Amino acid sequence: MKVSWALLAIGVVLLLFGAYASWTAGRLDRLHNRVDFARASLETELARRSALVAELAGAGILDPASSLLLLDAAHRARTAALLWTEQREQAESALTRAIHATGTDVEPWSGELGLAMRRVQLARRFHNDIVVSTRDLRQRRLVSWFRLAGHASMPSTIELKDGS
Repeated sequence: MKVSWALLAIGVVLLLFGAYASWTAGRLDRLHNRVDFARASLETELARRSALVAELAGAGILDPASSLLLLDAAHRARTAALLWTEQREQAESALTRAIHATGTDVEPWSGELGLAMRRVQLARRFHNDIVVSTRDLRQRRLVSWFRLAGHASMPSTIELKDGS
């Protein structure tokens, strides 16, 4: 009789542990999916900003030096878009600096460019918040001991000089 209660207690503990581990693994999977979605959103916003800057530079309303500076920075940001590396972060930050350094406050471009810049800031913040949440969960002992994250790589934050 005492043995059956002990086995029942052990079974309940194992069942609860399994349920918690399963729930944690599912949560990690959802967080990794959200990281991927947030990164894709950030990529989209960066591409829109580069396209808008290139369009502004080619519109002929800025002085030639400003147009050339913006066009070069937009081109470098687009060509560095293959992978997230330090070079990509530097190219996107250089585009932000070029936008701020030139007189891009020409109507109707200023409102549209300001909105594009704000959308990049928000997308980057959203991405980094999700990455921090994912990394916090992955650094728990239970997750690392039982490899609940599977083979997913550790996500990293994206640091841009975007005025935020």
